[in-house]
Amino acid sequence: MQASFVTASPTQFYTWQNYRCAYEVHQPDNSNQKGIPLLLIHPVGVGLSRQFWQKFCREWYQTGYQNQIYNPDLLGCGESDMPHVAYTPNDWAEQLHYFLQTVVQKPVIILVQGALLSIAIKLVQKQPNLIHSLIFAGPPAWATITKQSPAWQQKLAWNLFDSPFGNAFYRYARTPKFLRSFSTRQLFASGDTVDSEWLTTLVAGAKNTANRYAVFSFLSGFWRQDYSSEIASIKHPTLVVVGDKASSISQEGKAETPDERLADYLACLAQGRGIKLTGRNVLPYESTAEFVAAIAPFID
Repeated sequence: MQASFVTASPTQFYTWQNYRCAYEVHQPDNSNQKGIPLLLIHPVGVGLSRQFWQKFCREWYQTGYQNQIYNPDLLGCGESDMPHVAYTPNDWAEQLHYFLQTVVQKPVIILVQGALLSIAIKLVQKQPNLIHSLIFAGPPAWATITKQSPAWQQKLAWNLFDSPFGNAFYRYARTPKFLRSFSTRQLFASGDTVDSEWLTTLVAGAKNTANRYAVFSFLSGFWRQDYSSEIASIKHPTLVVVGDKASSISQEGKAETPDERLADYLACLAQGRGIKLTGRNVLPYESTAEFVAAIAPFID
């Protein structure tokens, strides 16, 4: 069974705290929507935005699934406004909380990539009734997600990035050479899968240098907190998907194996399930077909 997908509108907008925030809605071309809608939360990084999910959306509908998909740009990313502020997971969770209440207005399955699960965790606390279940794709090492980073350290890092040095670093970090090198070293299991679509999308997304504020907020570690009690309080069904070559940028997570990472999350979650797939840290892009096949039974 195959279907193509259309976007209801190339880009739609809503206003949150006087900021213009972008999103798009995907649905089957026959408008025969079935199942619970998905809410996608993209990763934050140089040039990253909701475009991260385009390959996943194509595969989802070409495989024949018909769930409506909401794909928003976080503030500071993509086509959303990019104010010069330090962003925290709570800020982005407040943005999506408003989005759920005013735009979506029905329960969703949250699909979140990487360390941005910190946003999903905060969002569950704020709006449990509009969340049906969650999928953590390539979550961080357990030692990273359960360790509080000192506030002074976060602020020091932010002040360093938010300077002429940071501006110069960002301009270098958005070059294809750096993006290919970083993706090969830290994100993909094989350099062969760092394709032209990936690099072209990142380069285009990084043209607006105001994207650096979201990137620097992430690199400064404002998301680094001890989430263990909040994860344990999640009562919703949660699927954890880990790559068989999953790695960690953080020093404290380098010794952890993918099996250990999966076991730690499942031991903490009240209704957790886990899957290990071929790939490393960006499974929805790197191993798209396998990822879709793996999460579809959970969503059904």
